[in-house]
Amino acid sequence: MRQSTGVRMKHYLITEIPPDSFFTKPVHLDPSFVLAAPEMPFSEELAKSIVDWGFKEVYSEGEPLKDYVLDGEIHEEGEIADLSTMNDVDKIQHAEEFYISFQKYVETLFTRITIKNELDFKSVAERVKNAVDFVREDRRFLMRAQKKSEAPADQNYLASHAVRSTIIAIIIGTYLKLPAHRLIELGVAALLHEIGMLKVPSQTYLSNRPLSPQERKAILGHPVLSFNMLKSYDFPLVVSLAALEHHERENGSGYPQHINGEKISLYAKIIAVACSYEALSSKRPHKEAKDGYTGMLELLKNEGKQYDDTVVRALVFSLSIYPIGLYVLLSSGKKGQVVDVNPENPRYPIVQVFGEFTPDGKNKIMETSPEGLSIVRPLTREEINA
Repeated sequence: MRQSTGVRMKHYLITEIPPDSFFTKPVHLDPSFVLAAPEMPFSEELAKSIVDWGFKEVYSEGEPLKDYVLDGEIHEEGEIADLSTMNDVDKIQHAEEFYISFQKYVETLFTRITIKNELDFKSVAERVKNAVDFVREDRRFLMRAQKKSEAPADQNYLASHAVRSTIIAIIIGTYLKLPAHRLIELGVAALLHEIGMLKVPSQTYLSNRPLSPQERKAILGHPVLSFNMLKSYDFPLVVSLAALEHHERENGSGYPQHINGEKISLYAKIIAVACSYEALSSKRPHKEAKDGYTGMLELLKNEGKQYDDTVVRALVFSLSIYPIGLYVLLSSGKKGQVVDVNPENPRYPIVQVFGEFTPDGKNKIMETSPEGLSIVRPLTREEINA
């Protein structure tokens, strides 16, 4: 191994990397091309492919280890972080690290699908299992971390959409009390529901201009592409069908099959709500993001009965009408952030009040209610930045 001068990147000769080791940071072929995320073993097959491409070394800020550990969990002493001993600030940072790591994994996964045509259900399911465990352990800090960690609107759009939709889908599935193995299937389906779009030129789905008939046909055909790709990789039928049906609607107005109601699979119904909420509340090159409250109200209206009422209700009761992570103006004149739901009433979530502290110095957390402290409105982007 040779250490580069003046930068943090290290050069690793392919022949010196232990087979199936896990790097603690992403592995790069060059500064702009990611080969493997920390969750992916540096396999002999990958090493051979790199050599076949004519390269002798790779780059990484991390180092190869025998076993995988979540980025940020290794202490100087080599101990794994104990979440039970973390304060709220540490938990949010931990959630941010997980979210960023998950995003990098998906970016790398999509790159491998595009360039090498490789996709394995078992490895994706294992990674999704980690996400399921994290969401079930504490979705609150993960939702608060998302806004800080999301990618720019025109950068890695498909990966960002996949990650956010997967987290939201797992949250909905958890509320609906799906067993662990079904949550993993749901998560895999949500993560890969748009892989057919990898076959569509990015300038088509990121464009803010009117699409040509041919471009529109390509967009409308991506669920079929996703279904066929997942079938070709021997993914379970329930996962493949979820990708095929996630744009179907309860009233039959969706596509590509125009099926309705009970004919739509449960996973597809959940992903439809999850990715619709994600799309409403995320910035895109051709539109500004709506705040989570406005996005939630649009789904609650359920115009034309497009979405399954039970699934919409699960989203609302999981995140509240003022969703976890939303910055808000309070009736006291103070600013705050929604940090948890009120299981009795999604209109009155629990908030952290900025600038107020408990006697022991912790951030003040308060319940909102009709009679006491309440939320006036979401904060604008300018107010948040100020």
